[in-house]
Amino acid sequence: MYLTRKLPLIGWLLFASLRIYGQTTTPIPVKVVVVTMFEIGADTGDRPGEFQYWIERLPLSQTIPFSQGYRNLRYNPDKQVLGICTGMGTARSAASIMALGMDPRFDLSHAYWLVAGIAGIDPQDGSAGSAVWAEWLVDGDLAHEIDPREMPKEWSTGYLPLRRAKPYEQPVQDNDFTVAIHLNPGLANWAFDLTKNIKLADSETLQKMRAVYRDFPEARKPPRVMMGDHIAAMTFWHGKYLNDWANDWVKYWTKGKGNFVTSAMEDTGTGQSLQWLTNAGKADINRYLVLRTASNYTMQPSGVTAAQNLTNGGKEVGERYTAYIPALEAAYQAGSAVVNKLVADWSVYKDKLPGN
Repeated sequence: MYLTRKLPLIGWLLFASLRIYGQTTTPIPVKVVVVTMFEIGADTGDRPGEFQYWIERLPLSQTIPFSQGYRNLRYNPDKQVLGICTGMGTARSAASIMALGMDPRFDLSHAYWLVAGIAGIDPQDGSAGSAVWAEWLVDGDLAHEIDPREMPKEWSTGYLPLRRAKPYEQPVQDNDFTVAIHLNPGLANWAFDLTKNIKLADSETLQKMRAVYRDFPEARKPPRVMMGDHIAAMTFWHGKYLNDWANDWVKYWTKGKGNFVTSAMEDTGTGQSLQWLTNAGKADINRYLVLRTASNYTMQPSGVTAAQNLTNGGKEVGERYTAYIPALEAAYQAGSAVVNKLVADWSVYKDKLPGN
């Protein structure tokens, strides 16, 4: 008791939290952190969000309080897998991951970090219900912007890189804003190779959804596991012109090495926190994996306006995304294959990164 009397209040609370979980000297070991972004209602038993299938199926049976984050954590003590739901958007994901990385209750020094969430998919590259492993993450928010009605006629967009005088001005500046994050390519390709032959669920509903994209051959293929790069932006954008922008923006910031395939919100925020946690010796960004699964397309098919396609005649949000449940299923199916492989061969993968 002498120690606790001498500690300041915040130190005492941290010390007490370690004692609650029986970890006065040894933090809770974590082999994999499964990162999801949203949940609907309860953790289990109702309409699922990204978190629910992991909790019910892996399972993540233990609840760990996490008042400094968006939602309580979940844990599997046998597999030593920790689940977090960060909340939607770059700000919440960055804050939640930083809070977890600095939490003294956990040993994350060897942990792999797997984002498993839904996304929009470019119909020029893939189809609804597919699962996509990323090598590049590009932030779509850090920029200058002029309304297109006021931009010079020779510009293709009113969106400019910071510190540049026109769209896509060369040379690409030093990446001091963390606009682009290059994930460990060996690890990403290892995850793809491990899961590429998984047969993802198809259905008559998905087939009808694909059929209207008659001018997009890739969009009409059955769901599959694939590789493709990711753009993260807080605005839920949609339509042909913005889809063209996303392709050009990813190509610009990756110097032609990346190809935009999926769009969501959070992954550059998670990546930024992992970069700084790596600098602090709390995590290893080389163990960061991003799996996004397609719940919808990022642009309209021929013969439909972007507004009509986005709102689908004014239907409720849940009714617009026909591939929502298939995308959640694909995220768990492909993601859990990687998690279980890492756990099963932990004697190797604790110190040696697969694919490297």
